[in-house]
Amino acid sequence: MAKPVLVIMAAGMGSRYGGLKQIDPVGPGGQIILDYSVYDAYRAGFERVVFIIRPELEQAFEDAIGRKARRFMQVDYAYQTLDRLPEGLHTPEGREKPLGTAHAVWCAKDLTAGAPIAVINADDFYGADAFRKIYGYLSTAQDDDKYRYCMVGYRVENTLTENGTVSRGVCTVDENGLLDSIIERTAISRQADGRIVYAADGDEPAGEIAEGTPVSLNLWGFTPSFMDTLDEGLRRFFAEQLPNNPMKGEYYLPFAVDELIRAGRATAQVLTTTARWYGVTYREDKPSVSRAIADLTARGEYPEDL
Repeated sequence: MAKPVLVIMAAGMGSRYGGLKQIDPVGPGGQIILDYSVYDAYRAGFERVVFIIRPELEQAFEDAIGRKARRFMQVDYAYQTLDRLPEGLHTPEGREKPLGTAHAVWCAKDLTAGAPIAVINADDFYGADAFRKIYGYLSTAQDDDKYRYCMVGYRVENTLTENGTVSRGVCTVDENGLLDSIIERTAISRQADGRIVYAADGDEPAGEIAEGTPVSLNLWGFTPSFMDTLDEGLRRFFAEQLPNNPMKGEYYLPFAVDELIRAGRATAQVLTTTARWYGVTYREDKPSVSRAIADLTARGEYPEDL
């Protein structure tokens, strides 16, 4: 059985942040968030990493992270471009926006063939515990009558920013610890009275989220079967959903998983962690993230010269 591969989605520019936040220094020695993710993944057992990027960003990523990661991991780049699609599909004319996180992962298909994969965002600090748990799961996961996937679930209160709203996949979990459903909430925040709420979205009214509710931060684990399901999913998305919003519609990773669960074809074990998420969603988040990482370094969880 092939060893798990870490796949990092890094093709987004970070529009809310106002710059290429994936390579913005946050650590005490000028480290970027990705340095910590790759370090934690390596300590958990990962030996290969695939960065999904836009082709024009390869040199910037190689300078910022790739060269360092190569000292102890195999590094490859997959390119998310609008012309990389399953055979017969074509991006709508005039479209410039990327096609979403599920398409990003599909773009790494050739580089990860036959291997289980863990998928993360480039700009989220997940914590060492999350990488240990997902590597442990993927090291033994086998499909049987269903595809056996997993995700790391964070407590919603541990994933908020003080500087605006965040998007999260809000999860319901069954009695066996399997993901029952996941609903993307695009504007979650803590109110002055302490309640955690999400804003109305289209026909969906606003609502409240209880503390302790597990949410997805796009830390997924997949057996090798997942890439072929993305072929099918992208074809359905192009046929059924993209025509309704050809310039901006996106095929998101949680939607792809939820589709398989609802069809009875897959399960996703929710691996819970009490780790605190840190991320630079907005430029104003950077000082608090830097303080948190400096504190973790002072406590000995990370070396200063990472």
